[in-house]
This record gives sequence, C-alpha cells and structure tokens, in this order.
Amino acid sequence: MKVGLYFGTYNPIHIGHLVIANYMADYTDLDQIWLVVTPQNPLKKKASLLEDYHRYALVEIAIEDNDNLRVSDIEFKLPKPSYTATTLAHLKEKYPAHEFCLIMGEDNLRTLHKWQNHDIILRDHEIYVYPRVLTIQEQQEADQLGYKQDNGFMEHEHVHICDAPVMKVSSSFIRNAIKEGKSVRYLLTDPVHKYIDEMNFYR
Repeated sequence: MKVGLYFGTYNPIHIGHLVIANYMADYTDLDQIWLVVTPQNPLKKKASLLEDYHRYALVEIAIEDNDNLRVSDIEFKLPKPSYTATTLAHLKEKYPAHEFCLIMGEDNLRTLHKWQNHDIILRDHEIYVYPRVLTIQEQQEADQLGYKQDNGFMEHEHVHICDAPVMKVSSSFIRNAIKEGKSVRYLLTDPVHKYIDEMNFYR
C-alpha cells in the first residue's frame, strides 16, 4: 500500500486540510492518506495547542465517513519534539509492506533544507506538494525560518507538484475568529464545529 502522510498540528482541523487530503486520495496514485497529528512541531511554539487527544478527536470525527482517510497518533508515542525523519523510520519498521510518502505545502518544501535529515527524507521518500498562498503573518514566519524561493527541491525526482485547490484559510485565523466571537461555521465540518463549541475551545 502506498500511504501519503499528511502531518499537522490540526489546531483545529478545517475544510482546507480536508480538501487537500481528499484531493491526494482521489487524484494521485496514493492508496490511503494518514493525517498524522503532531504533538509538537520543533519549528512552532506549543503554547496555543489544544491537548493532543482533543486534536486527535477533532481529526477523527472530521474524517469518520471517508474510508480513504485515517488519523494517526504515531508521534504521540515517540520522543518529543517530533522530527519527521524519526517518524518515517519508525513507520517503515512497523509497517514494512507499506510505502510511505509525504504530503506538504509548497511553503514547507521551501524550508525543507532546515529539517533534520532532509537529505535522507528526499532520498528515500516521495513528496507530494500542494500550492500554498501564505498570509502576511505566515510569510513573515516563513522568512524567519529560512524560507527560500528556490532551494532546488521543486525539480527533485521524488517531488511531485500537485494541482490541488488552493484555500486561503488557516487554523490561526479560525482560532482568532472564535476568540473574537465571529462565525467559523463554513470553515469547519459540523461535527468539528459542534465539538469546539461545546468544549469552549479557543475562546
């Protein structure tokens, strides 16, 4: 089985994530998409994260009616902070019959040179890249992280550029909107919206 790993903090998971995941399942040669909930991204602050099990639960209820998607808590059991190279090595050992690929936004590909063991990742795994339109804040953060317009990876033999729909929506926008008492009704699935509302998250 060829599995696409779509890593994210999913804080919270929104329709943009789901559109990308479903596109990768339907329009590429990937057999299944695993949404890997990360407990801590070494390049991001943890202060604004919901508890791991809440974010896992949100992903689980968001994709429960789609057989092509599944949620993974594999990184919850690994040392923190979580590094993709470590996770890939662990998955390869646990599921030797599976071929694991990465799914990432174009912005992440352009900072891939900052990742631990990025050369090994590129050598051993295919990467499926979807376009990203960065907000002003995201662009500023990307610049701080060493964002490069051209690090040469776009032309790498293991990199596949996918014409997935571009949605300019982010989890941080949703969190801020909820905090300000604004509606996020159409940015989340109904079950996710209900869970967040009932638990008073992000307020």
